[in-house]
Amino acid sequence: MNYTALYRKFRPQVFADVYGQDAIVTTLKNQILANRIGHAYLFCGTRGTGKTSIAKIFARAVNCANPIDASPCGECQLCQSIKAGASMNVIEIDAASNNGVDNIREIVDEVTYSPVEGKYKVYIIDEVHMLSTGAFNALLKTLEEPPEYVIFILATTEIHKIPMTILSRCQRYDFKRISAPTMIQRLNILMAKEGIEAEDKALRYIAKSADGAMRDAISMLDQCISFYFGQKLTYDKVLDVLGAVDIEIFSRLLRSCLKGDVSACIIILEEIVMLGRELGQFVIDFTWYLRNLLLLKASEGNTEIIDASAENMARLKEEAEMAPADVIMRYIRIFSELTNQIRFSANKRVLLEIAVVKLCKPSMETDSQSLLDRIRQIENKIAAGAVLTDSVGQSNPQAANPLTHDSAASQPGAFAQNSAALSPRPPMPKAIPADIEKIVANWPNTLARILMPMRSYLKNARLSLGEDEKLLIVVEEGLASDYLIKQPDNRIHLERILSEQMGKEITVEIRCLQENRSFEATYIDLSDIIKMEIEIDDDII
Repeated sequence: MNYTALYRKFRPQVFADVYGQDAIVTTLKNQILANRIGHAYLFCGTRGTGKTSIAKIFARAVNCANPIDASPCGECQLCQSIKAGASMNVIEIDAASNNGVDNIREIVDEVTYSPVEGKYKVYIIDEVHMLSTGAFNALLKTLEEPPEYVIFILATTEIHKIPMTILSRCQRYDFKRISAPTMIQRLNILMAKEGIEAEDKALRYIAKSADGAMRDAISMLDQCISFYFGQKLTYDKVLDVLGAVDIEIFSRLLRSCLKGDVSACIIILEEIVMLGRELGQFVIDFTWYLRNLLLLKASEGNTEIIDASAENMARLKEEAEMAPADVIMRYIRIFSELTNQIRFSANKRVLLEIAVVKLCKPSMETDSQSLLDRIRQIENKIAAGAVLTDSVGQSNPQAANPLTHDSAASQPGAFAQNSAALSPRPPMPKAIPADIEKIVANWPNTLARILMPMRSYLKNARLSLGEDEKLLIVVEEGLASDYLIKQPDNRIHLERILSEQMGKEITVEIRCLQENRSFEATYIDLSDIIKMEIEIDDDII
């Protein structure tokens, strides 16, 4: 006899075999017992949640000669013929391949004939959202007022594609995703019937991977059993068959990312590739791991909302203390974007490596979450007593304090030259206006809120005091000076930003420093006098 797939072999035959849809099952059973059967039903929900199975059980139950607790007996002639697909009372139609007006007109013509045997003719139209507009219109009248012996059961995974005219004529039942504990209970029963031993941890992983679809869970279980036929099904064997990664590797990768250790992360990815793991599944699983970490942190250690073993929960609690919430959210954002990119890419490994480098190097991005992550990395380096270096790789004691270090002086292409320290400096101003002082102190925060490309041109700008005590911004000669000086609208836009920030009118003067001149010999750097609130140097990240 040919082998039958497990999901077909153990398809529910009575309402008692249905798991995870108790409310729907109870309602349908009560309708049968009270003889309050409707003429049109709409079953909607994600794949593998039991829509077609319940439709077939319902079709047999309403025609069964000897129903037992509103379920089909499975022994009468009608039950046997319907189960074998030989009955003319139950007609199954796949709307994906029969979606035209002519197909629906055939149904409309057939409903005029009463059933040869039994009480009802039941039409089960699967994937009904695939019907064309004309086909829906052809079905409307018959769906609204069918003969008393006809029942329509429409099933769909995309309820939003069903016209409202159809929805209003049907009793709608929403099939929910099946919970992991319910799936595990069902899988244990199947394993017992098959006489195969399995670890609870293995079944728990299969249930989680199925994402609420019982059919998917049974299909994955079938695949694992076939690969390790006659052997006990262990957690490691399930990971091997499904191309998944152990949670311990997620933990190692996360800790390496938090340290900013790119080399360690690439080694871990190499290990995953050499094990033959599916990279798309790895991205999904790691995103789920980060989700659990974020929920644990946001719920202040409430472990009831996360399904994890005691060992994994202890690891998650430790990592929740290590990772700030905004950093975890940034990681989730990057990997969520990667999930869509990697699905159809021929270079999955390259995309994954780029994403991991982004996690380690927040300086590659300019959003607020990345800025906060960069600050966290700097604080960790300072707390560890690390000696930060300047742009030429020499130790710089001033760089150990990011609040006082002159970041612009250490930037490649910055205004400060090696001979600047020997050049005469301009005289200090007698007094600095309070508004100018506040702008200078808050300048790094202001830069973070300015959109590109203006932010890039202001990145290496130096602040000084101009004529009539105006704010003087000195930029490099080239693209920056062309953008801010030769295009006055950009200067006016910058003035508007500063004025809104200060709550009063601010006038800005912009000058260009030629390449052969030293800033220190020409202007006074207000950042030397005024303590900035936040200052970040890309070279020390």
